[in-house]
Amino acid sequence: MSKAGVAYLVGAGPGDPGLITVKGLAMLRRADVVVYDRLIPDSLLSETRSEAVLIDAGKKRGSARLSQQEINDLLVEHCLSGKTVCRLKGGDPFVFGRGGEEALALTAAGVKWEAAPGVTSAIAAPAYAGIPVTHRGVSSGVVVVTGSEGPAGEAPGVDWDWAASFKGTVVVLMAWYRLPEIVEALISRGIPGERPSAVIEWGTTNHQQVVTGRLCEIVSLARSAGLAPPSTLVVGDTVSLRRELGWFDRRPLYGKRVVVTRARSQSSRLAELLESHGAETVQVPTIRVVPVTETAALDRAIGRIDEYDWITFSSPNGVRGFRSRLTAMGLDSRALFGVRVAVVGPATAEAVSKIGIQADLSPQEYTSSALAAEFAKTGVKNGKALCLRSDIGRETLPEGLRKLGLEVDEAVAYRTEMAADSSRSARETYDVTGVGVDATTFTSSSTVKNLARLLDEELDGVNRSVVACIGPVTARTAREYGIRVDVVAREQSAEGLAASLVDHFAVEGVQ
Repeated sequence: MSKAGVAYLVGAGPGDPGLITVKGLAMLRRADVVVYDRLIPDSLLSETRSEAVLIDAGKKRGSARLSQQEINDLLVEHCLSGKTVCRLKGGDPFVFGRGGEEALALTAAGVKWEAAPGVTSAIAAPAYAGIPVTHRGVSSGVVVVTGSEGPAGEAPGVDWDWAASFKGTVVVLMAWYRLPEIVEALISRGIPGERPSAVIEWGTTNHQQVVTGRLCEIVSLARSAGLAPPSTLVVGDTVSLRRELGWFDRRPLYGKRVVVTRARSQSSRLAELLESHGAETVQVPTIRVVPVTETAALDRAIGRIDEYDWITFSSPNGVRGFRSRLTAMGLDSRALFGVRVAVVGPATAEAVSKIGIQADLSPQEYTSSALAAEFAKTGVKNGKALCLRSDIGRETLPEGLRKLGLEVDEAVAYRTEMAADSSRSARETYDVTGVGVDATTFTSSSTVKNLARLLDEELDGVNRSVVACIGPVTARTAREYGIRVDVVAREQSAEGLAASLVDHFAVEGVQ
């Protein structure tokens, strides 16, 4: 008989994938089977092991893929077969999440289980709307009830008399479908119709919408704004603090869908920056970074590395490719003793530092031509340099160094190729019948060329968005393809590109 597995009851938080706990994420990553709810973001499901079995147990009003009993049986079955099971639930499993029922079923079956509590939407959705559920001198407590048991619901149900008599903040989860009768019940039981209230749709996500007003008018206001489930009702004087404390939906890129075309392995930094400003990022990787297949030239250069006075890296990919071959040859960073290192940009400098080397030379402007100019400023007129680049790298830096009198060798440290598997996602992203794209970012000429190829050069969808390029070379390539360029980053880095896009939309919003 196989050894019994274990079940993890994990709260994923209310929508923002960053709100899952460290413990919960660790449990998710080690699971063999993941049984997940309807509102779990895809970015969390991508954290699972590649071989994990994912089971959608999502429920919505009026329908369910699996009944609660079927979910209980599923968890028990997989655990008894020796699997590690993660039951991934929105919010917190034990706040109207039926986590207690699942825990009892597991216990009855003799299955070991553990819990990773989650951030409940009862606290997080108001917080992201700028509404603290408690505040000194305003509200000293909060009561949380479910709106799925309306005033006409069966016993035991919610004690609406008690909820209405509560002196602090009242939060009603899953409130939308019974919102009119809930509001009527609260007012008829003593809550003043003038009490500040809010309805929060899709709290903590980039689809969040917030409507505030008096309790007596909140239903009509929410309907007029087009709100829909999932929605949370907040009733209490702390709602008035939103005027001063609203932050999440006031970020400069909030509500903007921004396409990131970098290679998937490089996109995270730019995506993180854009998302920190409120954007929803859409990953359409147009290039794929792959190791060199013919390593002879690179290996020869590494074999005589002590002959060089300088080694130059124009991207973190070059550093990684170099390090890979260095390791394959049984060497490490000590092989570069006495060799000075020049880099383009802080990201490349950081990649170099990770192999125990500090860059000796880096230009203020993050381009190969700027690095060549920096060499000229130092007065270097001779010596020998090794330039590591991609298979499609430009000759700007090697030619610039040769003009200064240096002897230059070149070696390909990595290759790039078109991410052909992104063709479908590219077309769907720019489909005129879809949800639309507000901005497209290009971080190299290759990203421009490859997106054009993925779209068969049907670039109307791209031109309907704001186009932002990391630098003038990339912008020139975009224009050559008939793409209108709206933004060119002042600083050629992920940080510079994100900041320039923020500035563009800030000015656009003022006009």
